[in-house]
Amino acid sequence: MLKKLLITSLLISSAAFSSLSLAADNNFLNVSYDVTREFYKDFNAAFIKYWKDKTGATITINQSHGGSSKQARSVNDGLEADIVTMNQSPDIDILYTRGKLIPKDWQKRLPYASSPTSSTTVFLVRKGNPKQIKDWDDLVKPGISVVIPNPKTSGNGKYSYLAAWGYVIKKGGDEAKAKEFVTKLFKNVPVLDTGGRGATTTFAQRDIGDVLLTFENEVNLIKKDSTQQFDVVYPSVSILAENPIAVVDKYVDKHKTRALAQAYAEFHFSEAGQEIAAQHDLRPRLASVAEKYSARFKPITLFTVDEVFGSWEKAQRVHFADGGNFDQIYNK
Repeated sequence: MLKKLLITSLLISSAAFSSLSLAADNNFLNVSYDVTREFYKDFNAAFIKYWKDKTGATITINQSHGGSSKQARSVNDGLEADIVTMNQSPDIDILYTRGKLIPKDWQKRLPYASSPTSSTTVFLVRKGNPKQIKDWDDLVKPGISVVIPNPKTSGNGKYSYLAAWGYVIKKGGDEAKAKEFVTKLFKNVPVLDTGGRGATTTFAQRDIGDVLLTFENEVNLIKKDSTQQFDVVYPSVSILAENPIAVVDKYVDKHKTRALAQAYAEFHFSEAGQEIAAQHDLRPRLASVAEKYSARFKPITLFTVDEVFGSWEKAQRVHFADGGNFDQIYNK
């Protein structure tokens, strides 16, 4: 029966979706970030079967993928997402602050501040690690080429930037030392792709760079799927990357898909949903699943955005707003 179920994974632009009329109650759109394509292929199939068994209804789940921040702006600009699944809370916050599409307290509506999974920034290097890259300090050495997506358009890129900055702070350095370090790092970045999947293509298919900074789940996918050989390097310290989700109230009410979208959101926190996440190298929240897959996730010292930067709002304003630290670093 599952073979008869329709899953459409429409990796298309907001312009194409703007004219799409979604049928009420059996069709909805999940706008997600760049590196969740494979996860949602399995997750959506499982949820479609779950919903069919529970209600008898056949549903269609449409997917849109891109850089997290870029995707959030598309929803604000009119891409009618029933649910958003991002890799940083600011990309959902703006749906309230700019568009009033969701309530201000959206994080209180689901467990774990509405973040069913997490990840962290790690390094992917060529097989055998020919440049002997072991920690953050190695990334700023002369002659090392580092691939990072653009922090202005990609949550993946933001986390990489903040992880590097936070590394210096956690070692006892001050803000000036951190800015100097990150400036050196981005001098070694040859190209800024708009999203994490674009950066992966640059590194793995275009053969550019000595090291790719990206999410733990992404590097393991690359290792599985690429014909080339790579190694994963875990730095001494990195950042906790939480993956929040939210039902978009304005559009589920318009499409009459609230019950379906809410059930879909809650399925992320179920044992079945957490199992699928762990199988795709996303760190699960549910203790029983986390324990079952503990060997898959290497222990690593992690810091949060709030711990080092005060809050996501402050980090966004200081580092990624126009004229902020990233613009100063990159333009220089």
